[in-house]
Amino acid sequence: MRPSLLPAIRSLLLAWALAGVVPAALADDLAEAQRLLKEGQQAAALERIEDHLASNPGDARGRFSKGLILVEMGRPADAMTVFSKLIEDYPELPEPYNNLAVLYAQQKQYDKARTALEMAIRIQPNYATAYENLGDIHARLAGQAYEKALQIDPARKAARLKLSRMREAGSGSLGDAGPGASRLSDAAVAGKADRVPAVAGDADEKEVARTIEAWARAWSRKDAKAYFAHYAADFRAPRGMTRKSWEEGRLRPMRKPGRLQVEVEDIRVAFADGKATVRFRQTFSSPALTSTVAKTLVLVRSGGRWLIQEERVG
Repeated sequence: MRPSLLPAIRSLLLAWALAGVVPAALADDLAEAQRLLKEGQQAAALERIEDHLASNPGDARGRFSKGLILVEMGRPADAMTVFSKLIEDYPELPEPYNNLAVLYAQQKQYDKARTALEMAIRIQPNYATAYENLGDIHARLAGQAYEKALQIDPARKAARLKLSRMREAGSGSLGDAGPGASRLSDAAVAGKADRVPAVAGDADEKEVARTIEAWARAWSRKDAKAYFAHYAADFRAPRGMTRKSWEEGRLRPMRKPGRLQVEVEDIRVAFADGKATVRFRQTFSSPALTSTVAKTLVLVRSGGRWLIQEERVG
């Protein structure tokens, strides 16, 4: 039985329409599509999205919504085309990779599904849905390997036992809690197709980039108050450090005499799961040290500002 993505589509379209975070015309289209889907009018919902895309062909949210609706309508080939083209145009978004992997898995193309999920995780390292799906893909590939081993040598008791245990553990559907969660069934995997990505416009990207530049300037002028104000209350310090010890480490070079200069270059911004992931090249210069590293910051929107929630090298 083909699973339904309808609840996820409905809730997301409605959330966008009510949150006011999208242009008015798009919000109207999504709200109307949500209403039509709620009434079971899938074809009409698709027509509404296509009408919107006719005048806004580059709108990623509308295109993603179209892909989800096509999945709901039982048209996986058309949905794959939508997600594949979305990846070409917006390679920084992880969700289309995840959903393409879902459709590959339905067709038992597990190697392609694995590759797509690995790309999603590379783009968004904290993408839990993709990790869960990848685990299920590996489980299915392992099952195929055990089956092949038994075809070659039916006397292999260990392989038979492992395969039996996997099948027992796989009695639940994808997303279940407990042992059954690792099972990848062709039907259940489609239930993990992820939500519509929060694609921001140029204005949002510029705002995030300006935030990163302001953060670097505050660091350069040794303005500790302004610098730490760029970090969210739930900022997770790296390497298991406490927030206090991490701040002390940042304050030490600020307190020393001499010039401190922090420059950021090649800023790239990607939006997903309500967060902005920013990758750039950072050059730090002080009398004691000069270093250039690749840096990644994950920012969240809070109180009308973009604040740093995670920071890592690489």
